[in-house]
Amino acid sequence: MSLGPAGASLNPEQAENFEDMEKQFAVKAVQHMTTYWAILEKMKGSKLRLTKIDDEIHDHFKKDFPEFDAKATINEDEMKSKEGKERWRNFMMAYEKKIDDYNFGTMLRANPSFEYGEKETIFAMRMQFYAVEIARNRQGLNDWIYEREHPEEREELS
Repeated sequence: MSLGPAGASLNPEQAENFEDMEKQFAVKAVQHMTTYWAILEKMKGSKLRLTKIDDEIHDHFKKDFPEFDAKATINEDEMKSKEGKERWRNFMMAYEKKIDDYNFGTMLRANPSFEYGEKETIFAMRMQFYAVEIARNRQGLNDWIYEREHPEEREELS
């Protein structure tokens, strides 16, 4: 869904049903969030591939954001600062023709130790979600979600 050419200003007089568009964005973001959570409940994140190019995204993310700590709470102010936005914009543009909806809004947990919640969730772009969640999954930081849903498997290993 496009609101017009990149860089073009949005004329509110010509933006039909803008509220409906915002609601559609929100619905799609919540659907993405709940689908991802349901997948993590059924499969360990460490075994999950989010895209066909997870390796490329992960390598690029480590190169462009070497300071990123997947275990830490994301500093939303830093992420959305002028410098942060520029860094993320440069990162995301590499996927403009590779990932559908690469710049679509979605929900991202600020910390991998918590479920989605009002205080634990950040509105982010799809490529930010992929970069962060691929890094978390590679480190097994989301496996607790599956393990909580399948305690019998942990008992079998004991």
